[in-house]
Amino acid sequence: MRDGVLVSDALLHGPGTVRLIKDTAGGHSFKVGEKESFLISRMDGSRTLAGIGEEYASRYGRRLAEENWRQLLGMLGTRGLLAGSPAPAPAPAPEPEPAPPRTLLRGTLRLVADADATAARLHRATGFLLRPLWTVPLLAAVLAMEAVLALNAGELILGAGELFHNPVLLTAAATLLWLSTALHELAHGVVARHFGGRVAEIGLRWRLPVVIMYCTVDNYLYLRTRWHRIATALAGAVMNLLFLLPFFALWRWAPLDTATREALAGLLLLGSVQALAMLVPLPPLDGYKIAAQLAGATELAASSRDYLRLALRRDPATARYPRRARTVYTAYGLGTLLVLGVLAAAVAALVHHLLTAV
Repeated sequence: MRDGVLVSDALLHGPGTVRLIKDTAGGHSFKVGEKESFLISRMDGSRTLAGIGEEYASRYGRRLAEENWRQLLGMLGTRGLLAGSPAPAPAPAPEPEPAPPRTLLRGTLRLVADADATAARLHRATGFLLRPLWTVPLLAAVLAMEAVLALNAGELILGAGELFHNPVLLTAAATLLWLSTALHELAHGVVARHFGGRVAEIGLRWRLPVVIMYCTVDNYLYLRTRWHRIATALAGAVMNLLFLLPFFALWRWAPLDTATREALAGLLLLGSVQALAMLVPLPPLDGYKIAAQLAGATELAASSRDYLRLALRRDPATARYPRRARTVYTAYGLGTLLVLGVLAAAVAALVHHLLTAV
């Protein structure tokens, strides 16, 4: 395969297995099936076609005919994906769809001309924090903070209630939480850059009254290992919690007046909820990306929904799904229901606490 062609891991998709292939030069991407992906993943320049054919025969119990090779190599060659193959003739460009007009109520604005260069500069300044020497104690501090906050949940809830009765402190807390969301997005970009990813865009998106920052990682699904992809998806929520550490230290140990202590308690509760909510395994949240990587699947939610619908109807079509696919889709469906149940119980407990608190 030509340099610049990215091939993903093998991923579950419905009852089958696919790989995602992306041509970074042309920006095109597509899926290939299990057998095609078996062959393509071995076209690394170190094997011969005969050797790949032997591996294929050992795996699938049949040898590829010359016509099969011709079809596969012809398809890859015409797309310009093979080393030494000519670039494909550019197709007539379709008429571009007009971009949605940017208005006061909704729109998107790029903040930097070269997002990848910006991410690279941020990585040079902060990348040392991704070394185990720093990462381990920081994660330990975050876990300790959340444990202490959980043990003091009652105080945090009351503090959040008081915060909503003080417009000045509420505005300050909202501003800090917005800054936390901006750092959340930049953390995705810096960690992706650390693992060889490319940041395509950094900007602002607004749907008034909501204004958020965004950071798009262009080749997230093609990062070298599954754990690199999980770390990239997890980076935002971790950044949100790291942002809270100085405020936690003030709340825990500094001598404060009652109003300031309550405001910090409310900030810590809202910030923790903001971070942990991003880990809920529902699209398009970061938790869904993590769940998909742990499962080794693409379009996990849609595939799980389709399989469970068939399973509930006892449809014979479920026999097409291999054991691993059945396990993954069932586990995701049940796990999602469990998470939603826990969230509903937490909201009910919060409402009960507020109604009964003196």
